[in-house]
Amino acid sequence: VIQAVFFGICVLTDLSSLLTKGNDSQEQERQLKKLIALRDWVMAVLAFPVGVFVVTMFWSIYIYDRELVYPKLLDNFIPAWLNHGMHTTVLPFVLIEMRTTHHQYPSRSCGLAAVCTFAVGYILWVCWIHHVTGVWVYPLLEHLSPGVKVIFFAAVTVVINIFYLVGEVLNNYIWDTQ
Repeated sequence: VIQAVFFGICVLTDLSSLLTKGNDSQEQERQLKKLIALRDWVMAVLAFPVGVFVVTMFWSIYIYDRELVYPKLLDNFIPAWLNHGMHTTVLPFVLIEMRTTHHQYPSRSCGLAAVCTFAVGYILWVCWIHHVTGVWVYPLLEHLSPGVKVIFFAAVTVVINIFYLVGEVLNNYIWDTQ
């Protein structure tokens, strides 16, 4: 969903840029700058770190023991192309976007705070779903003791913050900025 929203914003930004080109309206220019800032923020804080995290975590766990993250039973309901759409194609598309469009990253402290807020919010959502249904969204969590879950969730939050920093460094390297 994050990737779909992000790339939807990208399309909207590109269309708005094309439609306002050559127009002297300061209001349209101001609105376009807001849209570009939103696109850049979503890329920096959500699309890149979450996209890279999903691909690396999903396939690492899948290779180790697919039943921990994507039970074989799901093959009957979710076709392979959709699985790859959710867990594979995210990475090449987000890297292509980073290479083809310069993104202005927020200050490091604001970016990391936003990534942490998202990670903690998502973890709380996963725990809430378990609380309500009695089922863990990710089967891996069934095999972890409560103390290990806390360590796992903390480690996941650290990893996603590292991916934010990787995205910032990669963006600056590609676009040769400080």
